[in-house]
Amino acid sequence: MSTIEASKDSAAFCADLVRTHDFVRYASTLFMPGPERRALLSIYAFNVEISRVHEQVSQPLPGELRLQWWTDMLAGAGHGGVEGNPVAAELLQSIRKHRLPVEALSRVIEEHQFDLYNDPMPSMAALEGYLTDTDAALFSLAARVVVRPSEEIEHLARHAGLAQGMMRVIATLGRDASRQQLFLPLQLLQQHGSSTEEVFAGKQTPNIRAAVDQLMGEAKEHLQTAVTLLADVPPEVRPIFLPLAHVRRELNLMARADLDPFLPKPASRLRILWTLWRASRAKQFGG
Repeated sequence: MSTIEASKDSAAFCADLVRTHDFVRYASTLFMPGPERRALLSIYAFNVEISRVHEQVSQPLPGELRLQWWTDMLAGAGHGGVEGNPVAAELLQSIRKHRLPVEALSRVIEEHQFDLYNDPMPSMAALEGYLTDTDAALFSLAARVVVRPSEEIEHLARHAGLAQGMMRVIATLGRDASRQQLFLPLQLLQQHGSSTEEVFAGKQTPNIRAAVDQLMGEAKEHLQTAVTLLADVPPEVRPIFLPLAHVRRELNLMARADLDPFLPKPASRLRILWTLWRASRAKQFGG
């Protein structure tokens, strides 16, 4: 196989990985030019690989070893297999071409070490720190593919990441509870008279709903701030933030009193595409 063929295969592998496991981000790349889209998919494929490690191991140690492999790869100290890993190959190319900060990518790995253990997310401050170095970092890294970094974009990326991440915490509450994991801050649960045991029972209670509603309120505030900040960034970077349209739709659905957070109804791929397409036609996400 030639170098060009191998490169095309690596790009296709990343696209398929993101399409399968992170369809919202995949769909958002469809509104970007080809060269930029390839780089974005390499970043999002890297995120899929890192965020899914805890699903692929039964004990923390093997997960730590997998994450360490990625840390070593970013540090230029890979122990073989780097060139043969299509996601690593694509990501390294994007790092070189777009001068992506390795430190930010490394922090994504560090934060996802939390996923390997069953410690509950202790507080809102801890959750915000986690989401700043994961979801928000991905928005920031993606924006660097399109335009030069700026304080305005970093500010937007942080609020966008917090809104998206908090929405995801609510959306995956039931799945996480079945694994004895808790990303809904324990601080919120305790404020409303609930506990980890109540969440792990997998049934909605007024106390759990109150905690969820509070987190939902926080997410909506960050979303509104992010949407407002879109006006302050260059038009060419705004499509990066199209996933916010999906966040807005999901938060509106979650706010319904009859919706059980333990029985989510994920949006279909067609609905996601329709939501993002409509948003792409709106002035706030376009020029």
